[in-house]
Amino acid sequence: MKLPLPDEVVCVDQQSYVIKPELGKTYPLVTHGKGVYLYDQSGNAYLDGCSGAVTAGIGHAVPEIAEAMYEQARKVSFAYRSHFTSEAAETLAGKLAEWAPGSLKYSFFVNSGSEATETAQKIAIQYWQERGYPRKNKMLSRWMSYHGITIGALSMSGHVLRRKRFVPLLADYPNVPAPYCYRCPYALSPDSCSSRCLDELETAIQRIGAENIAAFIAEPVIGAAGGAVVPPAGYYQRVREICDRNQILFIADEVMTGIGRTGRRFGIDHWGVAPDIMTLGKGLSAGYTPLAAALVSEEIVATIARGSGSIMAGHTYSANPQSSAIALAVLRYVEQHRLVENARLQGEYLLRQLKQLAADFSLVGDARGLGLLCALEFVRDKRTKAPFALSEGVGQRIIDRAFAKGLIIYPALGGIDGQAGDAVIIAPPLVISRDELDELIRLLREAIAEVQAELEGEGLVARAKE
Repeated sequence: MKLPLPDEVVCVDQQSYVIKPELGKTYPLVTHGKGVYLYDQSGNAYLDGCSGAVTAGIGHAVPEIAEAMYEQARKVSFAYRSHFTSEAAETLAGKLAEWAPGSLKYSFFVNSGSEATETAQKIAIQYWQERGYPRKNKMLSRWMSYHGITIGALSMSGHVLRRKRFVPLLADYPNVPAPYCYRCPYALSPDSCSSRCLDELETAIQRIGAENIAAFIAEPVIGAAGGAVVPPAGYYQRVREICDRNQILFIADEVMTGIGRTGRRFGIDHWGVAPDIMTLGKGLSAGYTPLAAALVSEEIVATIARGSGSIMAGHTYSANPQSSAIALAVLRYVEQHRLVENARLQGEYLLRQLKQLAADFSLVGDARGLGLLCALEFVRDKRTKAPFALSEGVGQRIIDRAFAKGLIIYPALGGIDGQAGDAVIIAPPLVISRDELDELIRLLREAIAEVQAELEGEGLVARAKE
């Protein structure tokens, strides 16, 4: 589908000095967006089937957000947090306190999800220092997880592909298996396993010593490291119990799952558990500005207030008025348009359609997800769940073929110890309609059909029975 370019767009063909994800690759030039679509310089339309990086939760070019940007810019865009607070930051923090579960009442605003998780790590360690437990400074985290690309955040991440170049710089934190029920290491089913993978959490605590551990961090639904991996019922209730019993803080990394993405305000709400610290990003500002946050419990803030009186963290742009006003407008838009409920309803429909794809194609081993955070995992053999080697590039083939058809989906590759695992995330904006979802499924079906036919011809998968 093509639309005319806006009059103000000037397309130029010249040497680029922007460092892009793949050096030497030519990328289309995006000119504008509208709703769930993005458009390039040639007028080609792309259905944003993954909200960019699971970020553009309310869609593109929303007039109310543009108006909020302009109104705040007319007042003040920047004031340093050591000199001033602002109405925008105060109101945003108040709104998040209304949304958040438990006693998560205080917000520390930063610029990215990586900064948010690293800030959460620092706050957890400082909290125990303030209580007189300086040895409680280690973090527990899971393999098949991703908490950010800065060194502290990457240390907590079990995403092997993103860790491998920097291992000498990283702390040795990942030490617990993920609740990856599709490939359960114990060959158990979710309804009978009793979250056996959490026995390993107990074992890790015993080996390291609770007196040395500050916090356990987990994504409520695993995102980029595995592709919408949903833990079984009861999982986080037991996490909470284990953490409480061992005096370990629980950090919920909601950078990808927060702000309605899973059909609840926050992913952890599906388990009815309140963490001690929660990190937000991506959907918090819906891609309209760089903004993230660490939400902290009243008890933690009160402890630090009674002690040193200052949290040792911060960035130049932390809590700046411009980004705060934009994020506040995003949250109000989510509320006014009932997008959390829409994510639940449309997500149920999307997952049904994805499960139909899994039934129709031998290439699709699993369809999973929660709300509008869903994924497909591709396998060589559906019966044995045998994966493709990463070198065969199956997941990337499907992503590329979908993109050529005008559908953007997100990679979740290398989830099996960085050696194998081909999954893609389907996570469109929360504003998506049923007709737009049908278009998404149609394009995805075409892409999978074409790639499966190619793989059959290459002998990489068995030919489908006639």
